[in-house]
Amino acid sequence: MLKGSYPEVPSQAVEAAEIRRKIFKNGLFGVPELSSPEGFQEAQEKALQETEQLVQKACTTPPGPQIVMIFDQLSDALCRVADLADFVKIAHPDFAFREAAEETCRNIGTMVEKLNTNIELCQSLKQLLANKEVMDSLDPETRQVAELFMFDFEISGIHLDEEKRKRAVDLNVKILDLCNQFLIGAHLPNKIDKQILPEHIRYNFAVEGNYIQITGLHADCSDDLVREAAYKIFLYPNAEQLRCLEELLTSRNHLAQLVGYNTFAHRALQGTMARTPGKVHVCSEMIRCDLCQKLMPWDHPYYSGVLRAERYNIEPSLYCPFFSLGACMEGLNFLFNQLLGISLYAEQTEKGELWCEDVRKLAVVHENEGLLGYIYCDFYQRADKPHQDCHFTIRGGRLRKDGEYQLPVVVLMLSLPHSTRSSPTLLTPGMMENLFHEMGHAMHSMLGRTRYQHVTGTRCPTDFAEVPSILMEYFASDYRVVNQFARHFQTGQTVSQKILKETQEKFYGLPYVPNTAWQLRFSHLVGYGAKYYSYLMSRAIASMVWKQCFVQNPFDRAMGERYRREMLAHGGGKEPMLMVQGMLQKSPSVEDFVNALVSDLDQDFETFFMDSE
Repeated sequence: MLKGSYPEVPSQAVEAAEIRRKIFKNGLFGVPELSSPEGFQEAQEKALQETEQLVQKACTTPPGPQIVMIFDQLSDALCRVADLADFVKIAHPDFAFREAAEETCRNIGTMVEKLNTNIELCQSLKQLLANKEVMDSLDPETRQVAELFMFDFEISGIHLDEEKRKRAVDLNVKILDLCNQFLIGAHLPNKIDKQILPEHIRYNFAVEGNYIQITGLHADCSDDLVREAAYKIFLYPNAEQLRCLEELLTSRNHLAQLVGYNTFAHRALQGTMARTPGKVHVCSEMIRCDLCQKLMPWDHPYYSGVLRAERYNIEPSLYCPFFSLGACMEGLNFLFNQLLGISLYAEQTEKGELWCEDVRKLAVVHENEGLLGYIYCDFYQRADKPHQDCHFTIRGGRLRKDGEYQLPVVVLMLSLPHSTRSSPTLLTPGMMENLFHEMGHAMHSMLGRTRYQHVTGTRCPTDFAEVPSILMEYFASDYRVVNQFARHFQTGQTVSQKILKETQEKFYGLPYVPNTAWQLRFSHLVGYGAKYYSYLMSRAIASMVWKQCFVQNPFDRAMGERYRREMLAHGGGKEPMLMVQGMLQKSPSVEDFVNALVSDLDQDFETFFMDSE
């Protein structure tokens, strides 16, 4: 089945990879083949050969739980290579590695789309789902995973005739290419003649001959002119990027309509908590507020940080010295230990395992269960590295056939400044919050210890996946948590007790600035598509969890254990709303979601938890 579709590895590439392996015991992430760019072809071929064998096995196995296990092995074989390559293609400093990883992503992605329209493979799963006696004998997680695999077939057009199925595959491959092209364009810097900018702000940007390179929004800069210049230049419209985005949106809509949906949004929201665009629209209308015109768009990220700093009664310029990276990591370690019995340990790496010398590897260890997995911390800025904070799954956890658990491996990617001779790496309010946010994803990956790789950790509906990360933002803004680790890096002084302020304004809408196109830099259009509302829904859930379970005591071990048991442990192997109900011990209504968001804007709530100390 599908023979002849696997790309061959050139003999020269194999020889080059073999030479590299003699020099380095390990490749990237300890994968021996990945000691060189050519190794991606070898890893890809192994994955595709294993895929062929598993497809044949799935198609000849009678209905039973073994079918689900084979499908999950199939998913794991492809994801072990594709997930790793997905990270390397944007983060590795060596262009040859990035190029090889990008090609691997495309080839594995193409195979996934072919499998999702494979009639014989789908039929083997249908036979299982149609067998009521067997289905009733399966545990809830196995049933859920079987239904999720069938869902993948259905949204890919398995019901179409052969010609339309091929068109669906071609459209999916085209969309993969357009997504990659858009992501590359979203992170490219813009250049401008340095004479155009006032001389006194030029030092804030990278100078290249007669040009200044603008690589981001400089949102944390206190100089409003620097923020304005960065905003207008970095977001200046690019005709090629606009064409790419329009073609991507058109292709997505064509695919959705081809497989039977009204719009791309209708297809994308299948399987989420929201279910339909209509429900998202109703919820958004309920929380719509009047637009505020008092700030310009380049001011919002900066002043959001100012408001955070004011919570601690610190001038923004004096905030950073209290939050060195080391202190923040110690704070996270303390919090996880108190809530979950988990500690983070620095792990020695092998030569060739890392892609940059300043990356650090952490072992995640439970006080009773032992090693849970690994987190690679790629925290520092470097040339050609996207200015985007992200969590990447490199390898998902699963129960292997030999009874051992395949440990999860993730990467957290930030863009922090390097230390200097006079100070360690110091975090702004936004950086500190983002560190806690991304670490929330990492803990989800470590503790979502499901039997099946297909639903491990953050492999769950998007509008639930952001709950653990956003919940961590609440811990990051609580004085009782911050006071455990925030110390001035020179004096050791602690952060002073919070002082309640007059009502702070919140900003929901910002004016459009002519000749800017923020959407062309909005890389979430690739990963989130029609599901960016997920941040709002997840924030509502996180708000309810925080207020009901942690606001009285952010170090409550019993609540931490309930949080792990009810929300983190299941990954995507349980319906999200059932997990929310288990944590809150009630079923929240649409009004509860809206009220949770609105209450976060109410200073009375802040007064409540401050007075409860």
